[in-house]
Amino acid sequence: MAAMTLFDRLFDDHVIAALGDGVSLLQIDRHLVHEVSSAAAFQQLRNGGRTVASPKQTFATQDHIVSTKPGRNDTTFAQGIEFIRYLRGNCTEFGITLFDVDDAQQGIVHVVAAETGLALPGCTLVCGDSHTATLGAFGALAWGIGSSEVAHVLATQTLPLKKARPMRIRIDGKLPHGVTPKDVILKVIRTFGIAAGVGHAVEYCGSTIRGMPMEGRMTICNMSIELGARAGFIAPDETTFEYLSGRTYAPKGRAFDEALSAWRALQSDDDAPFAKTLDLDVAAMKPQISWGTTPGDVVDIDEPVPDVDEMAPERRAAALRALSYMAVPPGHKLEGLPIDVVFIGSCTNSRLSDLRDAAAAIDGRKVSPHVRAIVVPGSTAVRYAAEREGLHRTFADAGFEWREAGCSMCVAINDDAVPPGARCVATSNRNFEGRQGRGARTHLASPLTAVASAIAGCIARPAVTG
Repeated sequence: MAAMTLFDRLFDDHVIAALGDGVSLLQIDRHLVHEVSSAAAFQQLRNGGRTVASPKQTFATQDHIVSTKPGRNDTTFAQGIEFIRYLRGNCTEFGITLFDVDDAQQGIVHVVAAETGLALPGCTLVCGDSHTATLGAFGALAWGIGSSEVAHVLATQTLPLKKARPMRIRIDGKLPHGVTPKDVILKVIRTFGIAAGVGHAVEYCGSTIRGMPMEGRMTICNMSIELGARAGFIAPDETTFEYLSGRTYAPKGRAFDEALSAWRALQSDDDAPFAKTLDLDVAAMKPQISWGTTPGDVVDIDEPVPDVDEMAPERRAAALRALSYMAVPPGHKLEGLPIDVVFIGSCTNSRLSDLRDAAAAIDGRKVSPHVRAIVVPGSTAVRYAAEREGLHRTFADAGFEWREAGCSMCVAINDDAVPPGARCVATSNRNFEGRQGRGARTHLASPLTAVASAIAGCIARPAVTG
């Protein structure tokens, strides 16, 4: 038998039929929906006189447009009322499990799917959200889809897909103090470029990845989309299996033991043919921060912004526009640049380990008086767990706002937004023009860098780096 990559195994195992021109019809094991991208899909379903084919394989949550203000409800953010209630009605009508606004399992779709065990090794999983790749951390084939594809999956529990090419990124080295998985994926995108993964599905491997807990692996896979890839994933191992044990929707008892034998086979063969392999050593890397308006515009936190004249000619115009939008002079260091807002949250960095690390980094200090700093847990379960540990008091005592679960400032289609012209250090995944609000200037960074910057009142490196 020919050697196979893990991607080939995952893809081929779900092929129902070959449709021609490299397109296959795939079986979808889990379908996740949220209140924004599902609205048009449900309407399309009704317009076609269709129903939901497999409601027990579909799970919904309120996360994108829902307010994160303490004590929020349906009506807290007026523009979100229709979306929230429409999803609720659709789930009731079609028999879909909904993690509603006041549900103990509500939260950002990719956070909820992980902590409840909806994402399992070997499964196919889709959602109308590009960062569904987060769940590839479990050895799943997980990717984001558009509203018309959401409707197709609702109606058929299948999806036509052109097979991507398998790609491998090997990351090795012990992370220095103060360097986090978020820094690693920013370094990957910076090093290889925002188009490196186009047409590919990326398998992350190497000693750095194997040494990461599941939540760090999710951060890595989350930003595969910013690399241009269709999906990103990591072969499951004992870390994966330990995380999944006892989760609500994971197999239990004997069924779990039987699943383990299948999951352990989900590996790429040693001589598997990858379309390309990229290598990165992170043993000496520093905390990273973005300077421009793509996730590839990144520097070491103590490094000057690139000199435009030294860039390739085809990059100069975009770089000049980005620097103008961000109001950062070429060759200028970001460290010490005054900021207005800090956002700790998003599907990239809102899990319990992120909040623990951020709270520990506060070390009794206070947020700078001119900075608005908010902490938004990725799920209600994360919020409850953090509150049991007293993390919310640590944040509040330091001057951070402690919020309810949701996407919040990451996407800014709710009532959390960065004001025009304001500068924000964010733990989210995108720094496009207007992503966090019209005219907002976003610098992507880790939770440790975000805390250091909130306290300093300017872009600052984590204190633990010396």
